[in-house]
Amino acid sequence: MTPPEDNVLVREVRMAARPETIFPFLTDPEKMKQWKGINVSLSPQPGGIYRADINGRDVMRGEYLEIVPFSRVVFSFGWEGENSQLPPGSSKVEISLIPEGSTTLLRLRHLNLPVEQHPPHSEGWDHFLERLTAVAEGRNPGPDSWAEADGMASESEGAVSA
Repeated sequence: MTPPEDNVLVREVRMAARPETIFPFLTDPEKMKQWKGINVSLSPQPGGIYRADINGRDVMRGEYLEIVPFSRVVFSFGWEGENSQLPPGSSKVEISLIPEGSTTLLRLRHLNLPVEQHPPHSEGWDHFLERLTAVAEGRNPGPDSWAEADGMASESEGAVSA
């Protein structure tokens, strides 16, 4: 069943990198830490864990649902914690890597995301996709301001995002 389109958040980013360069940043924990998370546990196979401690307080967790090397990664998504408004596994993220000459269009679709969760997750995906673009293009994104002690409010305060 396809979720209603108002429950889907879409982001597209063009990167000056090939899918073969970008893909490991979605599946290798050491590479992911370069752009998202201070502690990352990944097991990139269907049913494998997808978990990242974003800032020492907010932990996203899900499991890989589909992996097509160099072209597609799909995982369930949510936030750990008793008061989570989006518990682990309650939504799904699809990332497609579409080669276009020497660049790649990364298309992210966050499905089953309640409309009230769109603003914080839009902010989060924009933040992290900018950092992913930097590392994929061989640039240093610098320290993640969200991983600093006071860089981001906790989810219980309504400010956590992807």
